[in-house]
This record gives sequence, C-alpha cells and structure tokens, in this order.
Amino acid sequence: MDQISFIFPILLIVVFYFLLIKPQKKREKEITTMRSSIKVGDHIITIGGLRGKIIKIKNDIITVEIGDDRTKIEMLRWAISSIEQKNVGDIKQAEDDPEMMINLVEEEPEMIVNPVEEELDGEDN
Repeated sequence: MDQISFIFPILLIVVFYFLLIKPQKKREKEITTMRSSIKVGDHIITIGGLRGKIIKIKNDIITVEIGDDRTKIEMLRWAISSIEQKNVGDIKQAEDDPEMMINLVEEEPEMIVNPVEEELDGEDN
C-alpha cells in the first residue's frame, strides 16, 4: 500500500511534464527562433494586435510602419507575436513558377490584388 501511495505522485508529475511543461517549452523555443529570424521587410503582428511592416532593426528595438499614413512606431523584439505573410521576393519568384504561385495564393490570398476589382472600386457610379 505504501508503494502505491509513493508511485502515484511521481506518476502524476511525469504526466504533467509531458502534457504541460514540455509542449510549453517547445512553443517558447519556436517563438524565440521566430523573433530572432525577423528581418527588414517582414510583415508582423504584435502582441497588441497591430499589423505592420518592419523598416528598421537595431539590437532589440524594431521600427514598424503601420497604417495607410505610414506611422512609424518603435517596439521591443519580444512584442512581436507572429510574422504575417511571405516577403515580396517570394511573389516575384512565384511569377515565373506557376506551382509556387498557386501555393502562395492558397496560403496568403490577401497578397494577390485583382486589378479589375481596383478599377471597379475607383469608378464613380
């Protein structure tokens, strides 16, 4: 009976480790890798929900351009939640490769602009 009461807490700790602690550490490592790999030109989303384009990186201070009026804000690297979309270079490369363009459209449909829709939006009825 004493062995069972001794084994149960140890088993519980092992289960908690594999269900809670290990996945959290893996996620933290992925976020750290993502934040260290950002570069100028990347489109990001901050932890506060702001979306913008990185225009300058200096150590841990990042300058981001947001909005239509191109407002520039500075933030710390840790405030970046995710990288939003592919770089423009991927689109230019995809113009020559139809399969790559299909993949980009499926992954990031908002990156593709339909010129016909822009003309219709610009017309006054």
